[in-house]
Amino acid sequence: MITFLEGQLVDKQPTRIVMNVGGVGYEVFIPLSSYDRLGAVNERCKLLTYHYVREDAQILYGFVTDGERRMFELLLSINGIGPKIALSALSGLSVRELKAAVAENDVKRLNSISGVGRKTAERMVIELRDKFSEGEALEAMTGADEPGPGDVRMRDAVLALISLGYKQADAQKMVRNVVATDTDGSGVEEIVRRALMGK
Repeated sequence: MITFLEGQLVDKQPTRIVMNVGGVGYEVFIPLSSYDRLGAVNERCKLLTYHYVREDAQILYGFVTDGERRMFELLLSINGIGPKIALSALSGLSVRELKAAVAENDVKRLNSISGVGRKTAERMVIELRDKFSEGEALEAMTGADEPGPGDVRMRDAVLALISLGYKQADAQKMVRNVVATDTDGSGVEEIVRRALMGK
């Protein structure tokens, strides 16, 4: 199986690219989320791949991050979802948004994905919710994709409040209020303590 490609990007379109790897041109289908992160044509790049094999074809699907590829594989494991719908899901929603929709039983949001009917959306929630760790689900619900160093305290504080039973929006508001008046660079514990005290 082909698990990644590294070479020159010779053609780049929103849903497919062509990579020159050692003189061989590979056509790879990608989600919009990966397209946005790829470099310019003629630059070198590395792409993680999923090698889809069926009787009449072998197709490569590419992803910039391992999270995208993992989500693609999880989506394929659901009855009624093939590669095209899985790619459409990753083009319409980020990995974090998909995890959050599953964790929050947001069937309506999943139903908004092109090609996903209500029954398939319900199946996505049922079949995927046990595939994410509690930490993954909480992180997705905080709205933090890939926090920078300055966001880590806020993210961890919000996660702590959510784990205590607060709703995501309330937890974010409480933490923002504390951080806005924090002049000492307080740690996560102190932020959570002050958020709970309403100070």
